[in-house]
Amino acid sequence: MPVPRSRLVRIRALGAAGAVLLAALTLPHKSAGADESAPTVPPRGSAHMGMGVIAHDGRAGLPTARSTQTEGVDVSSHQGNVAWPTLWNSGVRWAYAKATEGTYYTNPYHSQQYDGSYDVGMVRGAYHFATPDTASGAAQADYFVDRGGAWSADGRTLPGVLDIEWNPYGDACYGKSASSMVSWIRDFLDQYRARTGRSAVIYTATSWWQQCTGDYAGFASTTPLWIARYASTVGDLPAGWDTYTMWQYTSTGPTVGDHDRFNGTLDRVQAFAAGS
Repeated sequence: MPVPRSRLVRIRALGAAGAVLLAALTLPHKSAGADESAPTVPPRGSAHMGMGVIAHDGRAGLPTARSTQTEGVDVSSHQGNVAWPTLWNSGVRWAYAKATEGTYYTNPYHSQQYDGSYDVGMVRGAYHFATPDTASGAAQADYFVDRGGAWSADGRTLPGVLDIEWNPYGDACYGKSASSMVSWIRDFLDQYRARTGRSAVIYTATSWWQQCTGDYAGFASTTPLWIARYASTVGDLPAGWDTYTMWQYTSTGPTVGDHDRFNGTLDRVQAFAAGS
């Protein structure tokens, strides 16, 4: 509401004190009971693997070490330049770096992360953070492949990953019905396979999959699973899968937070990279 002219003249006559009063009178009024602690929406492009896991599924311990599993990490611009020699010396042997998000964002640290992990001897791959409300699955698969998500049969490059999980920018299921979400995912997977000759990996959490796909079982026969659960066991898997290929088990690991296990020894990691 504008301040009346006569009142404005009187306020200005008060000098500095009047300026403070004028600012108070012209600030937007905040309604009573407004939630000042409401979380802010993060900027587009800042999403990364597992950013919604703790909020939705919690944290429940750590798994015990197993000689039949191989340690890995996943990184994004959230980690910046990564100390790959330190990770290698700690026993990490494979890594995934975020390449893209939607059709609007490319990780500015992708080269340091993707090439840096390779240079120290790791088997590495790239992942795409899906935003099904911004573009089609096929369009996002193309964007991903063209900007770091391609695959080569060199035995050191892992297949691309579709990171499909809670929407950090809005509705958990991106405003899609279960059937529409399944169609979107299929669109991405089909295009990725057409472009690269490999099946992409699905990274997800069981509770999100149940909520947003209706626990669809149809991808399990052709698509490797990377499960997200911060606990001592993987727990229930999404419908159709009776095992997992990779498991993100914590966001609080040393050097970089997000640590993972490949469900097999290093030779199986290398075989998976080669396509067998």
